[in-house]
Amino acid sequence: MLSAEHRAIVKATVPLLESGGEALTTHFYNMLINEHPEVRPLFNQANQASGAQRRALANGVLMYARHIDQLEQLGGLVSTIINKHVALNILPEHYPIVGQCLLRSIREVLGAEIATDAVIEAWAAAYQQLADLLIGLEEKMYAEREAAPGGWRGTRHFRVARKVRESDEITSFHLRPADNGELLAFHPGQYIGVRALVDGEEARRSYSLSAAPNGHEYRISVKREPNGKVSTHLHLQVNEGDVLELFAPAGDFKLEHTDKPLVLISGGIGITPTLAMLQAALATDRPVHFIHSARHGGVHAFRNTIEDLAARHPQLKRFYCYEQPRAEDAHAHGTGYLDEALLAEWLPETRDVDVYFLGPIAFMKAVKKHLKAVGVPEAQSRYEFFGPASALE
Repeated sequence: MLSAEHRAIVKATVPLLESGGEALTTHFYNMLINEHPEVRPLFNQANQASGAQRRALANGVLMYARHIDQLEQLGGLVSTIINKHVALNILPEHYPIVGQCLLRSIREVLGAEIATDAVIEAWAAAYQQLADLLIGLEEKMYAEREAAPGGWRGTRHFRVARKVRESDEITSFHLRPADNGELLAFHPGQYIGVRALVDGEEARRSYSLSAAPNGHEYRISVKREPNGKVSTHLHLQVNEGDVLELFAPAGDFKLEHTDKPLVLISGGIGITPTLAMLQAALATDRPVHFIHSARHGGVHAFRNTIEDLAARHPQLKRFYCYEQPRAEDAHAHGTGYLDEALLAEWLPETRDVDVYFLGPIAFMKAVKKHLKAVGVPEAQSRYEFFGPASALE
């Protein structure tokens, strides 16, 4: 039970976490991964190596500690966390493991003089409150997905119906239920979790659904990362006819249907969820501006798809920006980075628009800044991170 005294102690530790939060979470992750191999599949080691996962956790812990009296102030953070957990099938039994490592790390990093028994007791109560909150919300999502038409809990086998090369780096996998059963619907912008065995070791990853719901198959489009354990496995080892294990769709980054013009902005592999959004939007008369940035035409996936859609839907306007265009990339509408001037030129005349954008962190930071500068209301600019959530300020 989290008492008023516990809350006061937790809030008092915020300055310590602000100054040493990443050291604490680094210690925590090393302990968790090294001492509990059963949870390793739940973590992307590339995100561990880059520090993105540690920074995201440090930010989440700070936000929770700051607002422990008013958890509603956490806003969309809780929804983002539970959706990412559900996509990877995080279960109640995982929480005690994480809690034990977190409390040990607080003690070992801050030292016994600072991390007194009272501090550890307060954080144990605080962690339990948070765990109970997340477990309850996640169970609700699991139950809803299991009860929905075509739904399931845990993993379900899907067969690779088609494997399609989309660019020099991106390949699509068309996935159909191996049991030929009904398929759970999803919202354009959501993702699914994939459970794979790579060199005998389990790994879990989430991939955006890159085509609008059609009732008979899902499509994911995967970029082969240079050191990507699972993406390389999918590209090189998984073929048509093979079976993959999927968790049910999740994600709170969803296309909202309004009468406002829609602007979809993507960089690189960030194009995948915007494709599903685009297809859904074109089923209406809603004006759409589709803006995509890539290094060059060789890594620009789905260009022919977009061109075909533009030919059939006059409300769709599309623009491409190549950072390093090749001689054969005459179809680019802009070169270099997607800057404020290009964005201002390519947006609809009105700034009363709904914008969704995704891509590498640096790209997203720039787009967020440019959208604000050209007058798009911040409340109408939506974005999501493929990996751990980070600040764009």
